[in-house]
Amino acid sequence: MTVSQILFELGGVSRRTFYRWRELGEGPAAFKLPNGELRVWRSDFSAWLRRLEGAAA
Repeated sequence: MTVSQILFELGGVSRRTFYRWRELGEGPAAFKLPNGELRVWRSDFSAWLRRLEGAAA
């Protein structure tokens, strides 16, 4: 998934917020492409969301 796709699925979270979560180690696992763009496997994104839901319960 691209960062734009993730932001869309999160319902309007800002790009800055996403990168801040990454700086703090609180975002989903991601990897960089050779051109420097970030990508997240959908399975990692889904697992991250489930962890957030579990922590909120």
